[in-house]
Amino acid sequence: MQNLSFHSPGMHRAHEERREALLRIVREGLVGRQADLVRRLQQAGYAVTQSSVSRDLRDLGVAKVGDRYVLPGETPAPAAAFSAVAAFVVAALTAGPNLTVVRTTVGSAQSVALAIDQARWPEVVGTISGDDTVFVANLDEAGQRAFIDRLHSLARR
Repeated sequence: MQNLSFHSPGMHRAHEERREALLRIVREGLVGRQADLVRRLQQAGYAVTQSSVSRDLRDLGVAKVGDRYVLPGETPAPAAAFSAVAAFVVAALTAGPNLTVVRTTVGSAQSVALAIDQARWPEVVGTISGDDTVFVANLDEAGQRAFIDRLHSLARR
């Protein structure tokens, strides 16, 4: 049977080098927007788009906390992580007894979802995020109430 790989070893190596460059830029801590990451990588000679950078960030586990990107091992403690993104939460609405829809400022839903996941709150089963919306799966109706109460409490701090 013929190998149908569409990527040559050279393409894989270039992909890995691009990701290493991306990690170096994030490690410097000077960039807070994907557009700036794209520009810096392009200046370094890498052919990237916002879409490819977004995919790399996700695959590498890079998160945005507050106004900067952080590497996986550098994320703050769960309570601190959520405190850093709590200001991005605009509203929390119930959609049945097990689903809470959290509205965020534009572009911050992924950071809010990551902070919720890292907090490992017992009432949260998991999250799915878009651009300004996070779907939070709650264990049950009581868990949903506990989650919403927790959000309100953190928002007042």
